[in-house]
Amino acid sequence: MGIQLSDRFTLKKLLRFCFPPIIMMVFTSIYGVVDGLFVSNFVGKVPFAAVNLVMPFIMVMGGFGFMVGTGGSSLVAKTAGEGDRVNANRYFTMMVKLTVLLGIIFSIIGIIFIKQIAIFLGATDAMLNDCIVYGRIALAFNAAFMLQNVFQTFLTTAEKPGLGLAATVTAGITNMVLDAVFVGFLRWGVAGAALATGISECMGGLLPLIYFIRPNNSLLQLVRTKFEIKVLLKACANGSSELMSNISSSFVSMLYNFQLLKFAGENGVAAYGVLMYIQFIFIAIFIGYTIGTSPIAGYNYGAKNHKELKSLLKKSWFLMLAAGVIMMVLAQLLAHPLAKIFTGYDKELFDMTKHAFRIFSFSFILAGINIFTSSFFTALNNGGISAAISFLRTLIFQTASVLILPLMLGLNGIWFANVAAEIFAFVISQLFLYANRKKYHYM
Repeated sequence: MGIQLSDRFTLKKLLRFCFPPIIMMVFTSIYGVVDGLFVSNFVGKVPFAAVNLVMPFIMVMGGFGFMVGTGGSSLVAKTAGEGDRVNANRYFTMMVKLTVLLGIIFSIIGIIFIKQIAIFLGATDAMLNDCIVYGRIALAFNAAFMLQNVFQTFLTTAEKPGLGLAATVTAGITNMVLDAVFVGFLRWGVAGAALATGISECMGGLLPLIYFIRPNNSLLQLVRTKFEIKVLLKACANGSSELMSNISSSFVSMLYNFQLLKFAGENGVAAYGVLMYIQFIFIAIFIGYTIGTSPIAGYNYGAKNHKELKSLLKKSWFLMLAAGVIMMVLAQLLAHPLAKIFTGYDKELFDMTKHAFRIFSFSFILAGINIFTSSFFTALNNGGISAAISFLRTLIFQTASVLILPLMLGLNGIWFANVAAEIFAFVISQLFLYANRKKYHYM
């Protein structure tokens, strides 16, 4: 019998339950990295910079899937914990329908305005055409991308994290193979990379949809139901922290690119792109863990099992800190070979990337705790606090750091910006945890 949300979670059982979503997110990040690897090595650093320039906008469009998935799954888990399986299934169905609808609308808007958006983001004449080509093809698959983001959380809530992993592995292998064929063999450039990603997103988004459409033995079922505005608004408000984090991160990425074009030119943008691809792998571990723990927290909050909430918070704080320290050490050791893989063809770009990553890696120490704390409040259906932590962490602190530190430290100030932001976010997140301890009884 599989692990259920109502179980008592020892450290071993917690890691077993969270292992599939962690591997799922790591695998997702790896096949994203492979995308960049092929573009950088087979198409060139200017097209690679173009893809990285337009990527934040694409992530904002897909980020609404994270909002619906995290906010909706927390509501569904809480409702299931209260013993109301009928409404849990109805809410789940509403979230899936909403995702498809928003995905189609955002695809149309993005495809129409991608040229103006690329120009706004600062695309040079050399980068503009690649931005448009990559953006339009990628955005055509936005509904599938959003569904993939939604099901990454809902499959865990449905007590089927292994199926989420299987869907992600299938999508990842599809993307890697198609990258090799479209970009490496057929030489279709950024269009091939975008097409490979889009097809893989169909695998990650549509396969779980087919699973839930058919009769299954999971905790959740798709049922006939109409939209309820109150429920949708509650779920979206609760998941707003994840959307805010996604939008803020994308905005900050744009700001980083503006600053890097000013201080280091296209090489700076390319180096930052490598940092983001590598960071995806490291941060994916934290995100995967929160995907696993959120339904546990939501279910036990609905069931008023305060003892299990206390245990979950204590274990998670320890695990996130330990993982953060280990990741920082690994990043220091792997900075040279990882930078070499992406930028070995250009010594100046390689040296810049290696140096930047060694500075940037110190942010991993506290990032896991900050990500978990925001996710924990989402699981407790307190989207306000979760959004505040995400907003301060990914927008206010990073924006201030990337604007102020370069004035004192030059280019190094840009690389140190994320480290400073995580330190401030850690202080804020712990203050929120302490201030709300009596309300939720997790301490």
